[in-house]
Amino acid sequence: MESPVDESNDARLERTASLLGAGGAIDRDALFAIYEENAAKDDESPVTVEFELLKDLDKRLDRYMVDRVPFLSRTQIQRLIEEEAITVNGRVPKSSTKLRKGDRIVATLPPPPSGAIQPEDIPLDVLYEDDSIIVVNKEAGLIVHPARSHKSGTLVNALAWRFKHVSGGELSKVGEEFARPGVVHRLDKFTSGAIVSAKNDTAHWRLGKQFEMRRTDKRYLALVHGHPERDVETIDLPLGKHPTIKEKYAVRHDETGKPSLTIARVRERYVIEGGAGGQDGPRRFALVELELKTGRTHQIRVHLSYTGHPIVGDDMYGGRHSTERDLGGDSDAMLMARQALHATTPGFRHPMTEAPMRFTAPVAADIRRAIDLLRAASARVGAAGTAAAATRRDPPGATIDLAAAGLA
Repeated sequence: MESPVDESNDARLERTASLLGAGGAIDRDALFAIYEENAAKDDESPVTVEFELLKDLDKRLDRYMVDRVPFLSRTQIQRLIEEEAITVNGRVPKSSTKLRKGDRIVATLPPPPSGAIQPEDIPLDVLYEDDSIIVVNKEAGLIVHPARSHKSGTLVNALAWRFKHVSGGELSKVGEEFARPGVVHRLDKFTSGAIVSAKNDTAHWRLGKQFEMRRTDKRYLALVHGHPERDVETIDLPLGKHPTIKEKYAVRHDETGKPSLTIARVRERYVIEGGAGGQDGPRRFALVELELKTGRTHQIRVHLSYTGHPIVGDDMYGGRHSTERDLGGDSDAMLMARQALHATTPGFRHPMTEAPMRFTAPVAADIRRAIDLLRAASARVGAAGTAAAATRRDPPGATIDLAAAGLA
């Protein structure tokens, strides 16, 4: 018989146990539910299970895993082994590895395979595409993949249409059952910017490994309230679920907090006149480049809010929705009713060739308009001699090309 490996991480042990059905096989519906829950909170963590063999088995690893994960074929299991998603005693095995008493198996499981995605003709801003990957500049408001309450109108539906009618190929089969084939990583619905998807299983697992091992370079731009004290700041604060509000996350210095690291670099500072004819004093904003060293849910939004500089438009974490007038313009039209956060520059190695790749996604029109207004308003204040005009920064470690991002 087999049993889940004992470990100190109670949460992981409980999750492993919750996945086991009759006979020690992985319960497909339970795995589906975990992935659906993770997707709802934008959690990119892979689902891992661990077993310890309590007796010798005259069986190959691939055949054993087919018994444990019955909704995957032997070929799919062999692919997982090749992509190092399954280990035995901490080592990379072969499909033919014979299992013995005391062996410890750790497997990273993809979502179970599902039915076909309905193609939909939704316009996409494609930054790059080849036979293995596609990089899209996602617009704000576009959900990445179908979920319980959103069966259509997603990025995955749009990609399915593109591959069928425009460029050829298909999304990888990894994640099909969860209606998110090809989805290697995600962005919040209202976060715009670059997102990478895989067009075959090998590319998917290799890209996924890079994200899991933090070998990618993820850079964002955010427009924030106030002026950060330093041009470069390392925000090292553990994050976990908010203690009382289900949809939110928070800095947690207890056992629920997970290590979370963000490096914030100020790229521009703005000073504009205050409200009520300037009687309230000048208002300050900043354009910040964010480098993610970890990928926790809402990490950038919570870290910036906690340090006193919430993202403009992010009312969930202390930011304010803003009209054009709020940002130095002369119109009361709403401009930023979503977080002014843009995934600007992903860097990774091509999953098939290992060539380094780096893309810059031009910022969304609403963020670009907000920055244009702030620059102009800051220049007017500076000309009047009441405060410094907008100032550009080039702090150490900053890599985003603002001109390439549409902010020349």
